[in-house]
Amino acid sequence: MDPQTTEPEGYDVPAVEAWIAGNVSDLTPPFKWTRLQGGHSNLTYRIDDTQGRAAVIRRPPQGVLLPKAHDMGREWALISCLGPTPVPVAPAMGFCEDPKVTGAWFYVMGLIDGRPLYSTADTEAVVPMENRQTMARSFIDVLADLHSLDPDDIGLGDLGKKEDYVGRQLRTWFRSWTSSIDDAEYDDPRAHELQDYFSRNIPDQGPARVVHGDYGLHNCLIGSGGHVTAVVDWEISTLGDPLADLAYALNQWADPGDWRHEAPTNLPGFPMKAELAARYAARSGRDLSMLEYYVGFNWWKTACIVHGVYARYCAGKKSAVGADLDNLRMRIGKALDLSSEAVANIRN
Repeated sequence: MDPQTTEPEGYDVPAVEAWIAGNVSDLTPPFKWTRLQGGHSNLTYRIDDTQGRAAVIRRPPQGVLLPKAHDMGREWALISCLGPTPVPVAPAMGFCEDPKVTGAWFYVMGLIDGRPLYSTADTEAVVPMENRQTMARSFIDVLADLHSLDPDDIGLGDLGKKEDYVGRQLRTWFRSWTSSIDDAEYDDPRAHELQDYFSRNIPDQGPARVVHGDYGLHNCLIGSGGHVTAVVDWEISTLGDPLADLAYALNQWADPGDWRHEAPTNLPGFPMKAELAARYAARSGRDLSMLEYYVGFNWWKTACIVHGVYARYCAGKKSAVGADLDNLRMRIGKALDLSSEAVANIRN
C-alpha cells in the first residue's frame, strides 16, 4: 500500500503516533505505514520513522470479536517474558492498554530480518539447498528450547490452566465439530469415533510448558543463513502438553512426496520428520513413545478446525469469494484419514 495516500485500517494515525512519541524512545514519528500479511487477521503494519528505523505495530481486527480472540495483552506478555530466553522473539517496545487512543489495545515490537515460509516457492527464494539442514535443525531446536522453560520461572505461570490440556482441547474441538454439522451439511462418523478413542486414552501429561499452538514455518521468520530469527503470532499460545505442540509442528512438516505438494519442505535437502523428532528427543530428554497418539490427536483437531471454517462458508457467515470448498472438504477427510492411520499404528 501507499502510506501517503491510504489510511492504515483500524489506526487513528495522529493519536497512535503521538502515543508512540511519548512512550517508545527508539522511534520518531511521522511514520511510513506498510501493511504486513498474515497474523490471523490482526491489523499488522511495518512503521518506518524519519531516522530510518523500523518497527511493527499490531492490533486486533475491527468489529465484534470472539471472547479471548486476538488478545494483544497475551502476545505482549509472551514476547516480553520470552525476550531474555533462548527462544527468538521480536523485541518488545511498547504496549498501549488505552482503547481511547485507537479503539483497541495495540503493541509495538522490533522488526526482525527474516521471512515466513508458506510454500515451496518461498523456500526456493529464501533457503538455498546448502541452508536447508541448518533451517530444519534451528526450527526443531527452537521448539525444544521453548519447551525447556518452566513458565513459572519466566513470569508466564498464569498464562493458562496447567492441567488436562489434551482433554480440554478434545472437548472444545468436538463441540466445534458437532455445532458445525448442520451448517456444513456434512458429518463423518470417524470424527466421533476418534474423539471417543482419544478421550479414553489420554497420556499422562508431564509438567505444563508454554505451547505455541500453531508452530510451523509460517510462524517462523527465517533469516539469510537459514536460522529461525523470530517466532511470531503467539496469540493462541497457552500452557499445556509440549508433546501436543511437537506433534502439531511435525504434522505441518511435509516429507518429500507428501500430498501437500506446495508445502515449504516438500523439496530436496530437508531431513525427514522422523529425524526432527529424534533431534527433539535428544535435545529435550523427553520420552516420545506416545508421539503417535499426539500425531493422531492433532490430525483430528485439524479436521475439526477446517470443518468449522467449511461450515461458515456454507452458511454464508464468511465470504466464499475465492474459496475452494471442495478442497476444504477434501482436507477434512484427509485429516481424518491420517488421524485414523495414527490410531491404527498405535493399536498395531
